[in-house]
Amino acid sequence: MQRFSIAALLSATLLASAQVSARLDLARGEKLHNAHCTACHGSMTGGDGTALYTRSPRLVNSMQELTARVRRCASGLDLMWFGKDIADVVHYLNEGYYRFGE
Repeated sequence: MQRFSIAALLSATLLASAQVSARLDLARGEKLHNAHCTACHGSMTGGDGTALYTRSPRLVNSMQELTARVRRCASGLDLMWFGKDIADVVHYLNEGYYRFGE
């Protein structure tokens, strides 16, 4: 039940923040990513966690999939990120690795 509540809260917050703030912060996204994502990703790849973003074939192939993946990771780690946090991390990953059109 708690997982459902968190997912519902994250979805509602993401929608609200998308309407309120379209300004994305690349540096903030990088800071959040480096603080919360690189250690786990590094342990998954045996070192460089960014290898997850550059592997072939890619598991993430659109902005929607990237957003969903970041949201899932944040939820799985109980980070309590809000829509702006997720959007900034997605923006950082897209600019640095994926280069999907927005």
